[in-house]
Amino acid sequence: MMKHLLWLLVSFWACMGTAAADMPNDPLAWLGRISSAAHKLNYTGTFIYQNGKNVETSRISHLVEGGAEYERLEALDGSPREVVRSDDEVQCFLPDQKTVIVDQSSARRSFPARLPASPGAIAENYRIRKGEVVRIAGLEAQQIILEPKDDMRFGHHFWADTASGLLLRARLIGEKGESIEQFAFNEVHIGAPFDREKVKPRFRTADWKVVNARGNDVKVDDIGWVFRNSIPGFRQVVSLVRQAHKERGEAYHVVFSDGLAAISVFIEPVAARANNHSGMSTSGAVNIFRRTVSGHLITVLGEVPAQALVRIADGVEMRKR
Repeated sequence: MMKHLLWLLVSFWACMGTAAADMPNDPLAWLGRISSAAHKLNYTGTFIYQNGKNVETSRISHLVEGGAEYERLEALDGSPREVVRSDDEVQCFLPDQKTVIVDQSSARRSFPARLPASPGAIAENYRIRKGEVVRIAGLEAQQIILEPKDDMRFGHHFWADTASGLLLRARLIGEKGESIEQFAFNEVHIGAPFDREKVKPRFRTADWKVVNARGNDVKVDDIGWVFRNSIPGFRQVVSLVRQAHKERGEAYHVVFSDGLAAISVFIEPVAARANNHSGMSTSGAVNIFRRTVSGHLITVLGEVPAQALVRIADGVEMRKR
């Protein structure tokens, strides 16, 4: 009996040693592995999102075929909601309102695809190190810790499956070390065979209202506005124009990102008598700052400290002609 127990113990540590040998030692290499896994692997599972006392559960199915990504995300709590993605096109189904919102993938990344395709530049703005190995959703997970180098961004803790690199838990860390929000799988299956039915919409929408929320690409130099204040590490990655209102004209959406955090700037004309609320507010983990400039409402938002939003917003001005 003792001989069998000894064999099991030796075998266990041998297996653990083999798994550890396959894992990269460089924490930056881990970020590349996490980024690749989210886009190249098939996986299905349920995860929990937590922000303060708010807890939501979602089911996700992500499949890859011919280099294209297909995904369905279903809210399991509250009002029924479903998001279906076919590569760059995103459809949001709201059955209570019989509405489908059609949009394109944005710079704000969803779980578990929280990292950019090329995460190398992240080291410019974050100190990166390995943490401990823990167990999440029945899988061994390596912790990677990212600490911001300034007060213009939050920190991040990531836990990735040691075998596949898939992100299993992501936590946003505030300026005082507190947890602002967390995503975590409580059940996940990695490497599932491709099944198109898993990523098809569940709703029949023949009589639903369709809202096209897509914008048209526009050069930021052509929108008539300038951004005089910058934040080190944040680069402009998106600039779109949309129709704000038939009577009010065009609205602009510009996104700045450091590879992890994203700051969105919305510029839209407002009615002369409109009661526009200026100042800072929050929605979950997102800070929001508003101000009115030259008859336009400037809304700046993102999962970043408040001072970062104020800095960007204070530098938004109408271009002088």
